[in-house]
Amino acid sequence: MLYGARDIRFEDRADPTIVEPTDAIISLPVTCICGSDLWPYRGVSPFPAGTPMGHEYCGYVEEVGRAVTSLKRGQFVIGSFFASDNTCPHCQHGYQTSCEYKTPVGGAQAPRLRVPLADGTLVATRDVPNADHIPSMLALSDVMGTGWFAADAANVKPGATVVVVGDGAVGLLGVLSAKQMGAERIIAMSRHDARQKLAREFGATDIVTERGDEGVERIKQLTNGVGADSVLECVGTQESMMQAIKSTRPGGSVGYVGVPHGVTLDGADLFFRHVRLLGGPAPVRRYLPQLIDLVFAGKINPGKVFDLVLPLDQVAEGYRAMDERRAIKTLLRPSGN
Repeated sequence: MLYGARDIRFEDRADPTIVEPTDAIISLPVTCICGSDLWPYRGVSPFPAGTPMGHEYCGYVEEVGRAVTSLKRGQFVIGSFFASDNTCPHCQHGYQTSCEYKTPVGGAQAPRLRVPLADGTLVATRDVPNADHIPSMLALSDVMGTGWFAADAANVKPGATVVVVGDGAVGLLGVLSAKQMGAERIIAMSRHDARQKLAREFGATDIVTERGDEGVERIKQLTNGVGADSVLECVGTQESMMQAIKSTRPGGSVGYVGVPHGVTLDGADLFFRHVRLLGGPAPVRRYLPQLIDLVFAGKINPGKVFDLVLPLDQVAEGYRAMDERRAIKTLLRPSGN
């Protein structure tokens, strides 16, 4: 529960129950902290005092509402941070986070969770994953799906030169996504040794430590003055967005998934750059079936971004570690899991 800037508390609350006939209740073997949770934690984004935190989740179906038809008890399921019916026109075009009936899913830093619009939101795995696979399944519910959307939105193609701005969990999984999509050169922008190491493990071919205009100049040097085919913006600040746009070649694409804070764009500047922009809250639901298959096939292991594991009742330390960049991403285990 978040009560104020850097005031996160672990509290006992009533178990969730079925509210709407389209709901499901799932038990969570693990949960986690997202980099985007740090915005309200730091007091940058407004929030009501006593906000239940967490929006990444996977787990076992415990109960379903009477209108739920595609799920049954005991199945292992993964969902997204926005519930969607998966049938409206926007969902059918693959943008479930713009569903006409979307509703945010919150309170996932807990042992159990109520998921609205369960039929459209939750994807059941063919088999129940083993313990080793569960962290990767959890990553699919947001950071892996978001990194994949960043690469998809940036139009990453086989043989492409790709730049990834941001070395948090989303940026690192953007590197992994670009590699899976066949990028030939992947330039990760990072100043942290542990993150650089994981970026290289995920497929980065180059590391750039400079930021801002110096970072752009370094990208230009590495690409013979041309710029990158595709750039993934995974931070959400004015500096990171401009760094992404300026690093892109004319005709190239930026996929931006960092939640914007204070970002403004100059229309005339964009007009003469010939750069495509596509981004927003990632439609994770679109990609879940494909990503689940990639995890089961052993082709991706996004759970490697979890470099700190704590009991759920030590959640405050998990937030501090991420805020101080001592951890990339914190995995939390509810009591008994």
